[in-house]
Amino acid sequence: MGAILSQARRAALVSDITILIEGETGTGKQVLARAIHSLDEKRRSFGFVTVHCSTIAETLAESELFGHRRGSFSGAVGARDGLFQAAHRGTLFLDDVNDLPLPLQPKLLDVLQRGMIRPVGSDREVPVDVRIIAAANQPLGPLVRKERFRDDLYHRLNIVRLCLPPLHQRAEDLETLMLAFAAGNRSLYPEILRIETELIEFLRVCPLRGNVRELEHAVKRMLFLKTDGTSLGMTDWLAQEPAAATPTAGPDSIGEAAEKLWTAVFEQGVPWNEAMERLEAKLLERVLRLEGQTRSDIARRLKTSERTLYHKLRNHRIAAPPGAGGETAIFGR
Repeated sequence: MGAILSQARRAALVSDITILIEGETGTGKQVLARAIHSLDEKRRSFGFVTVHCSTIAETLAESELFGHRRGSFSGAVGARDGLFQAAHRGTLFLDDVNDLPLPLQPKLLDVLQRGMIRPVGSDREVPVDVRIIAAANQPLGPLVRKERFRDDLYHRLNIVRLCLPPLHQRAEDLETLMLAFAAGNRSLYPEILRIETELIEFLRVCPLRGNVRELEHAVKRMLFLKTDGTSLGMTDWLAQEPAAATPTAGPDSIGEAAEKLWTAVFEQGVPWNEAMERLEAKLLERVLRLEGQTRSDIARRLKTSERTLYHKLRNHRIAAPPGAGGETAIFGR
């Protein structure tokens, strides 16, 4: 996070540069965008306007973004400025830009390249001066390869790219974040001075899929329910989340593997099918490292048939162990 924040500070000083922030839901993309805007000396005195790309109606998108003139369509009883004009000289934040309708993408690209908009129903273009910060809750690279996002728009947005990690990859920040959230609510609740070690260790392995946002809401619930003391511990956590797993619960190995696989897909842009194939190959290679096993033994351990195991080894071009008859099959040689 230190490196990401340092790069964000540098980008804030270059007030015309476009920024792309990628990260899972709840990792703080909008918080970071607002922080960049507040550090931008040229633009911070003007508006920070958010466009919710996932909810904008395709039929009204042009009017919402670029404005319209009176009578330009049914219901246009008066002229109206769009969000680009509302953000003039300030920052336009494109939230969930990965959900931007495809027909609108070339029009957005044209505005970014020329700095001009044409309101619906007008024959005149209007200059706009905005900084664009776009946020995506999934990496845009794979969407470009699947032709779900325009390649030229992606490269226009991807000048400075900031990737916010999920919370489980920044477990060392748990205590700092929780104390900060508690401090932000001091006007409502008693001061919290410490987060107990037991709770921190539990949260290190707790699957908080809502990331920082989920943690913040959990802290608020703990503060609301707390009756005394200046620390937050496991008792407070369990009180606000009765169904939460206890610290003595066994680890969710498959869940942890899924988290690591998602990290590879998200951060490295590995296509889903390729990631699953590589995972299966790695699992088979891991099983084959156990010595003294026949193909029958391995199939039994994996709870599958020898025929299925045979075909999977062949598909992955992996050397197979001796079979039931003592023969050795080597694939890919």
